[in-house]
Amino acid sequence: MSAFDDSEICRTILENLPTGLCVVDIHKRILFWSSGADRITGHLRHDVLGHCCTEEALLHCDERRAETCREDCPLGRAIKSAQLADAVLFLQHKAGHEIPVRVRAVPLRNVHGSIIGAVETFEDQPAVTLDRRTSSAQPCGAIDEITGISNRASMESHLREALRSFTNLQAPFGVLCFRMEGLDHFRASFGIDAASSLLRVLAHTLKGALWQTDFIGRWSDDQFLVILNGCHEVALRSVCERLRSMLSNDSVEWWGERRSLPVSVGQATPQPGDTSALLLQRLQNSLEAASTGIARAATANPPGSK
Repeated sequence: MSAFDDSEICRTILENLPTGLCVVDIHKRILFWSSGADRITGHLRHDVLGHCCTEEALLHCDERRAETCREDCPLGRAIKSAQLADAVLFLQHKAGHEIPVRVRAVPLRNVHGSIIGAVETFEDQPAVTLDRRTSSAQPCGAIDEITGISNRASMESHLREALRSFTNLQAPFGVLCFRMEGLDHFRASFGIDAASSLLRVLAHTLKGALWQTDFIGRWSDDQFLVILNGCHEVALRSVCERLRSMLSNDSVEWWGERRSLPVSVGQATPQPGDTSALLLQRLQNSLEAASTGIARAATANPPGSK
C-alpha cells in the first residue's frame, strides 16, 4: 500500500499548499481552509471553518467594486453550472486592504453524481498580471515614513516630468487627489496608531491598482496624489470612479469594530501652457467640489437616519 493512499497524507499536502484552497458545501459553508489561504487572506483556519464564505474572508469584488460573492462568485457559478469557473477579482485582507487574486472553482460531486459543494483555489496576483503596476523603487529620502509610498517632494518631481512630456511630446496624463475626510477627528478619537493604520491600508489599495508607469504619493497629512501617465480625460473619469469605489470599502479593525473614513477625490488633466501650480489649482478645486458633495450627503443622511 502506498503512503499516498493515506487520507491524512493527502490532507497534509493540501493544507500546506502555497496556493489558497478552500472547500465549501452546497450552502457555501467553509469545510476546509489551507495554510496558503491563511497567508493570502490574513484569516486563520479556526476563524473561518464552519462560516459561510460570503462573510468577510472570501468577499470577492470585481473592478467596479461590486460585491460578487453574494451574486455571481466563481464558487456560486461552479455549483450552479456544474462547470469550472475562474476570474480575476479583489479580496479584502483581514488587515483591511484589497488584494488582487486569481480564483478558480470546480464543483464537487458525491458518489451519485450530485453536486454537494465546490473547491476553490486562489492566488495573490502581482499587479503586473492585472495590468496594474506599482511605482518604481524610490531613492532614499523620497519615501513617506508612515505609508511607505512616495513623499510630496518625490511626487512634485514626477509631476514636473509629466508636464515636460506633455509640453514636448504631447504625452497625455491625468492627476487624481484623494482626501480622507475627517482624519484629524479620527486621529483624536482613536489615536495616532489607528490613523496611521488606515493611511497604510488606503496606500496599499492604491498601490495595487496602478500600472507600472503610474505614481502614487502622500501629498499631505490626509491626501494622496496619483499621476496616471498615458491617461486621457475620458479614461481618467473611469479610473477615478473605480479607485474611489475601492477606497470607500477600506477600513481597519480598531477597538473591536471596523473603522473607516469617507474619501473624496479630485481630478484634472493638463492644458497647453500649464504650470504645476495651475494644474494643482484645478485639481484642488475639483477636490473641494467633491468634498462639498460628501458633506452635503452626510448632512442630508446623518448616521442612524432611515
